[in-house]
Amino acid sequence: MLAGRHIVLGVSGGVAAYKAAYLTRRLLEQGADVRVVLTPGASEFIGAQTFSALTKHHTMTSLFSGPSVSPHTEWGQWADLMIVAPATVHTLSKIAYGISGDALSATVLATRAPLLVAPAMHTEMWEHPATVEILRRLTSAGHSVVGPVEGELAGGDVGTGRMAEPDEIVEAAAGVLSLKPLAGRSVVVTAGGTREPIDPVRYIGNRSSGKMGHAIATAAARLGARVVLVTSSTLPAPFGVEVVRVETAEEMATAAWSAARDADAVVLAAAVADFRPKSVADRKLRRIDGAPDMVLEPTPNILAGVAGMDPRPFLVGFAAQTGSLEDAGRKATTYGVDLLVANDVSAAGSGFGTNTNQVTVFHPDGTADGWPLLTKAEVAERLVELIAARLEVAHQA
Repeated sequence: MLAGRHIVLGVSGGVAAYKAAYLTRRLLEQGADVRVVLTPGASEFIGAQTFSALTKHHTMTSLFSGPSVSPHTEWGQWADLMIVAPATVHTLSKIAYGISGDALSATVLATRAPLLVAPAMHTEMWEHPATVEILRRLTSAGHSVVGPVEGELAGGDVGTGRMAEPDEIVEAAAGVLSLKPLAGRSVVVTAGGTREPIDPVRYIGNRSSGKMGHAIATAAARLGARVVLVTSSTLPAPFGVEVVRVETAEEMATAAWSAARDADAVVLAAAVADFRPKSVADRKLRRIDGAPDMVLEPTPNILAGVAGMDPRPFLVGFAAQTGSLEDAGRKATTYGVDLLVANDVSAAGSGFGTNTNQVTVFHPDGTADGWPLLTKAEVAERLVELIAARLEVAHQA
């Protein structure tokens, strides 16, 4: 599970920092590519050169002393998994509350990879209400925790607070990545309905709420993907997702095509307008002047644009139909998508703005799977798991 994985190991300033060297060795033996970042406190316990010699990479101790002008963002984007071991309560509090005070905490904030922390501290610190709240925030955000365990502590006493042993952390890391099948993958999702202006006040649009696309982005991020969500919706940004706000089909196409070039998978869940006014009035049209003669022109075909890329990402299209889904099946064949998700928006519980959806998934070989009525979150989870499985098959081929 760790072979070929990119792991950033963060070491904070506790006595258990010496164990991080052995942890590094064990990760390397499992086939991982490891980079290490030390806090100033960690450098008081173990030297950077130790980790550089083990990993054959520069060890980051500062944002300003290495060869990169932006090491935290570079390493954050490189990582498939980030481990902090030992994780002191000081470092855990920075992570929990988004405080970037050193190279390690900055790298945590700059990555979308899953995070595994191995706390190490005295029992009294571990049991303190502030620490309990910090751990609650971390786990609520989807981060994983291994340990601490009971044993002899640095102060000579015995209690809970001892860092989990390196082999336990390696096992936990493999478990985290097995639960994050999209770790190291990049996914682009579009969501919402576009608005094509008629004048500075009015527009041509549709009733799409963006709930389906936002649910897909959330599900992909939970499975470890780096997600770019291109959305016209005003829904809150999902946790851990990069959001690009757009309004028109042209803006959505530009943003989606740009992000798709570096993506492993693209899910086009937005309800994009097929046509837009050829000319837009520069001032509000007045009723007194009568109904305008409006000439429409096609908007950019985002699906066709992604389908024509070389190399092309795994492509999932959406088709909102009314009544029969036959046109959706033809669309899947015409554009050669990897999956096409269709739904009848006129059906009860399956339309725009609802919290449920009943979809049919069309495959390239012409087969189709009809799913039962599910919440949009459940549809998103099933779809993203299907995408992850298909990407894994393609990777092994």
